[in-house]
Amino acid sequence: MKVYEALNWASSFLKESNRDENAGELLLQHFMEMSRASFLANLREDLQPEVLGEFQKAVRAHAGGKPVQYIIGSEEFYGRTFKVNEDVLIPRPETEELVYNAIQKLNKLFSSGQGLDMADIGTGSGAIAVTMKLEKPELNVTATDIYGPTLELAKRNAEQNDAKIEFLQGDLLDPLISNEKKFDIILSNPPYIPERDIEWMSDVVTKHEPHRALFAGEDGLDLYRRFMKELPAVIKDRALIGFEVGAGQSEAVSSLLNQTFPQAKVETIYDINGKDRMVFAEID
Repeated sequence: MKVYEALNWASSFLKESNRDENAGELLLQHFMEMSRASFLANLREDLQPEVLGEFQKAVRAHAGGKPVQYIIGSEEFYGRTFKVNEDVLIPRPETEELVYNAIQKLNKLFSSGQGLDMADIGTGSGAIAVTMKLEKPELNVTATDIYGPTLELAKRNAEQNDAKIEFLQGDLLDPLISNEKKFDIILSNPPYIPERDIEWMSDVVTKHEPHRALFAGEDGLDLYRRFMKELPAVIKDRALIGFEVGAGQSEAVSSLLNQTFPQAKVETIYDINGKDRMVFAEID
């Protein structure tokens, strides 16, 4: 079978299964171990039987709901490649915007990045922590997660990207509190989906991505409430706090931050799709 014939088969098969038909190209490019330019230049070449077999198996897996990123084992984030598996949430473009805006804000709030301490809470794949360290090498970055296998994958991503990060296992801010650590910057993309939303969400997400990284109580705000109880113990007098939030949750999260830190400047930032996706608190 020619490469283009395999691609046509995959597109039709995925379309019939109500999946993204473009996923076939990503999968075939992965199994052929080619850049997109090389892949497109080889569309009329014969496909090796073993590659075809792996490809067809992967296409059927995606048709069954398995995300492409879990099949190929990686996802791009802020121009870098991160390993992913079903122990971690797949990094999203919205979280890239959290990182970008955090960098803009810390540049304004702090005159020098030297010696600044930052923590990424619930690090998952390590995308936020690793990216912040590489974009702002002067930061001292700590990353936490409650689940051991998740933390191990984050460590591998830090090593792969040559980012020096301290990893601590524990529930939310517990490992920072127990170590009596205080920070200038706290960032987090915590679980924020209301549990009732599972009824209408795609099975690509609900059957494969870890529920502990997605759902947070009846209204999705459980983790933010816990943050408010624990944050005062771990932040310095001048600090930046940044959360990713679910669309429509910014008002509630802003209110929680204002109640906890009455002196803070709290701001909602909308993502590229016009959704209220980030809430920052500047404490000065």
